[in-house]
Amino acid sequence: MNNTETVKCLIIGSGPAGYTAAIYASRANLNPVLYEGIQPGGQLTTTTKIENFPGYPDGIDGFAMMEDFRKQAARFGADIRSGIATSSDLTSRPFKVTIDGEKVVEAETLIIATGATAKYLGLADEQKYAGMGVSACATCDGFFYRKKTVAVVGGGDTACEEALYLSTLANQVYMIVRKPFLRASKIMQEKVLNAPNIKILFKHNTVGLFGENGVEGARLVKNIGEPDEEKVDIAIDGFFLAIGHTPNTVAFKKWIYTDAQDYIITEKGTSKTNIPGVFAAGDVADPDYRQAITAAAGGCRAALDAERFLMTL
Repeated sequence: MNNTETVKCLIIGSGPAGYTAAIYASRANLNPVLYEGIQPGGQLTTTTKIENFPGYPDGIDGFAMMEDFRKQAARFGADIRSGIATSSDLTSRPFKVTIDGEKVVEAETLIIATGATAKYLGLADEQKYAGMGVSACATCDGFFYRKKTVAVVGGGDTACEEALYLSTLANQVYMIVRKPFLRASKIMQEKVLNAPNIKILFKHNTVGLFGENGVEGARLVKNIGEPDEEKVDIAIDGFFLAIGHTPNTVAFKKWIYTDAQDYIITEKGTSKTNIPGVFAAGDVADPDYRQAITAAAGGCRAALDAERFLMTL
C-alpha cells in the first residue's frame, strides 16, 4: 500500500500562525493540508481569556478563539488533520515530511508553524493551577493581576522584562531566583533593582503552590541543600514562569538554519528560510514577541510567500 501523497502546500502546526496560513493558502487555491501537531490550537488553548486580540472587545477564551480560527480555515477548504511531524527530508522538492513516524507527505511548499513550548519547573502544581494563576506570558495575562501580588520565576533578561512589565500593573512583584545573582544584562539588572515594587528572592527554589480556587501562594525553599536551609511561604495571586521557551524544531533542524536557541532564522521582513519553498511562521521563528497577533501575521506572510514562490516555478 502506498503511504505517500503529494500536496501543493503543507502546513505543520496549528495555533494562530498555522490556522491563518491555512486561511490564506486556501483562499489562494493552494489546497493546503494542515497537521495540527501535539497541541491542536497551540499554547493559546491553555489561556483562559484573551483580551488583547483585536476584534474581541469583551475578550474571548483561548480555546474558543482557536476553534474560530480552525473553523474559518476549514470553511475555505483547508484539509485539517491530526498528526505530528516526526522527521523530514528537505534536500529537494517536493519536500518529504513524515507524519507520526509512518505516513510521508510530499509538498511543493512547506510552512513550519510548530510554535514554541514554554519551559516549566516540572511541578505537579503547575498543571493543577494552569489557567488559575499559573502563566508563562506576562503580556498575555498580566492585566488580570492589576493591584495584586505576583511572582516571576527566573533570573535572566526575560524574567527581568516580565517582572518590570508586571510591576506596572501589580502592587508587588517577587522574583524567585535560584542562584545568588541575576543572569540578566547589566542594564536589566539595574532596572529591576531600582523598581520599588520588585523584591528579588535570591537562592530560593519553588517546591509547590497552594490555594483553594486558584493560586494563593508559593512554597519556597531558601538555601536549598545548605545547613541554613529554610522553608518559606509567600502569598501571591499569580505565578509566572520566565525560564525560557523551546522552539519545536526537532523534525526540521537538520535542514533549516536556526539561532543559538533553536528558533528558525528567516529572511528579514519575510517568512523565507534558507531553503527556497520552506517558510516559517509564528513562535517557532519569533524569540522576541510571541504574541497571538504577531503569529497570525506571520501565518499570513508565510502563505503569501508560498503563493508567490509557486507562481515563479
